[in-house]
Amino acid sequence: MQKPVVKNNHSRVIDIINWAENHFLLNGFNNARKEIEWLLEEILDCKKLDLYLRYDEELSVENLKILHSWINRRIKKEPLQYITESCEFFGRKFFVNDNVFIPRPETESLINIALSVLESNANQNILDICTGSGCIAITLAKELNNPNISAIDISNKALDIAMLNAKNHDVNINFEQKNILSDTYKNKLDMIVCNPPYIPMNEMDSLMDDVKLYEPRIALTDGSDGLSFYKRINDLAPLLVVPGGYILLEVGLNQHPQFVKDILDDKLYSQIEIVSDLNGDPRILKALVN
Repeated sequence: MQKPVVKNNHSRVIDIINWAENHFLLNGFNNARKEIEWLLEEILDCKKLDLYLRYDEELSVENLKILHSWINRRIKKEPLQYITESCEFFGRKFFVNDNVFIPRPETESLINIALSVLESNANQNILDICTGSGCIAITLAKELNNPNISAIDISNKALDIAMLNAKNHDVNINFEQKNILSDTYKNKLDMIVCNPPYIPMNEMDSLMDDVKLYEPRIALTDGSDGLSFYKRINDLAPLLVVPGGYILLEVGLNQHPQFVKDILDDKLYSQIEIVSDLNGDPRILKALVN
């Protein structure tokens, strides 16, 4: 591993970009320029274009120290979102750290589907299972007109972050610590949304280092075949979701969407559909409850 040594004359934005790009390349990063652009955008609180409009600007000594620390952490494959404690989701910034799963762009497809279903529905009682950072529940709260949203997670540390994000975005959500695999839930709902831990245990070692070394294991896998949460939600849906309500579940790639679809009991749903995300990958299972 190449140790970063930044010379005194490398304090201008453009010099830092050029040096750091080379440094990341030497350490095996394919998108080296994007790495340093991401970090500088956060430090300077600006967009990518602004970096190059401000190319001759010098970073303060304090910001240089922060940047050097961040580069060292990134070289060890720590996710950029944890380093900067920030992640953008549906056009909003969320606080994240290694107690929560990092929100992914593909999950925005779940939001779009939920909005299309709920916007014309007078009743908007929603439960977000495995809420993590709270990004799904909070985004729905911001986008819908006065919904009633509850969000649960097994991790109290994750719930602390979700509550902080809810406060930052000025929304009212009922957060509660629950293990949905064993605990009961009684409220009647118009929709369940969930992005559960769905990676099979036997596939964990194949994940990128950024993921398997840093993201919370409990948010990645159920410790089994990756289907436990779907089976449990299938059992709970007819008890919790009113007729005409929906369940929206994020699913994995390859054969995983079909595995999840096969779990759902056709007798409980009048419609079961697998919806593709913006990349064309089948990622959201949408089911209409009888």
